Amino acid sequence: MMQAARRALLALLLIVSPGAVADGVILLYHRFGEDRFPATSIGLGAFEAQLEHLAEGGYRVVPLAEIADAVRTGRPVPDRTVAITVDDAYRSVFDAAWPRLRARGWPFTVFVATDPVDRGLPGFMTWGQMREMAAAGVAFANHGRSHDSLLRRPGEDEAAWRARVRAELLGAQARLEAELGVRERLFAYPYGEFDAALAGLVRGLGFVAFGQHSGPVGRWSDPRALPRFPVGSAGVGGDEFRLKVAARALPVARAEPWDPRVPQGSNPPRLRLVLAPVAGPDPARLACYAGGQGAIPVRHLGGRAFEVVARAPLPPGRARYTCTAPGADGRWYWYSHPWIIPPAPSGPPG
Repeated sequence: MMQAARRALLALLLIVSPGAVADGVILLYHRFGEDRFPATSIGLGAFEAQLEHLAEGGYRVVPLAEIADAVRTGRPVPDRTVAITVDDAYRSVFDAAWPRLRARGWPFTVFVATDPVDRGLPGFMTWGQMREMAAAGVAFANHGRSHDSLLRRPGEDEAAWRARVRAELLGAQARLEAELGVRERLFAYPYGEFDAALAGLVRGLGFVAFGQHSGPVGRWSDPRALPRFPVGSAGVGGDEFRLKVAARALPVARAEPWDPRVPQGSNPPRLRLVLAPVAGPDPARLACYAGGQGAIPVRHLGGRAFEVVARAPLPPGRARYTCTAPGADGRWYWYSHPWIIPPAPSGPPG
């Protein structure tokens, strides 16, 4: 009873005193200095400039588990908190990223797909290298065994698909525990792809999960799929990086539908957002965007509710709507909603 009362009091304080609510930003990288992969690799000069900005800007770089635990327990995250994550465990993490982060004494987390490491595939770190990093304080977490998309169900019924997902997550977790002593249940969706069914299964296995849809983590973020800012891809310049790490989470209390999977015939998808009644962003200045289309209409439904629909169908595959609003201090409030768009139905045989 006392614990429930304390939680209720904390929730009241967070509503009444919005200044107590701050947001964390999770950065996502893949490769470092690997120019052959421009879509997923960041140049070393650009990476060093980003780290320098974090240091000079007074940001607090924390272990990812600290933000995950705050989400689980409902605790606020101190302002200007950043966690650094890297997906896939490529060799350039060991050769290029780790020395630069170690020199600053900064923690980071590597999400490992374990099968490529077990098979000794070129371009990936070895378990021995990861043990060396873990002994120095680097954290490792679950990216599945094979890195296959967990959304696709090639010839599988519901039971077979659920069994495969469990084998992917629990098999990878067992390897991480055996090789590196990993016990924390943190999981990054391969390719950032998830839907409500997959997210529910992952959460049911006890994992806090992470996507690749941009945005800070805030009080209303969902532990089934926490957002991360992909900053290692081509085209992320210094100004854009500074804007993203300074962003706050748009206080989206409800998103309908939450499920990213778009049913056949519902493209472009219709998104309804309800903002929480807290100080911060001006709802009248909310602007939303769709990839390849730029700004899209925002329909105000009354109060703090809005509806967003792209002007034209989104291309098949991964897509997103991004909504932002300026804050009084020049920092932006940010929310991205991912979509999984089905292929267009084929016509009748000619």
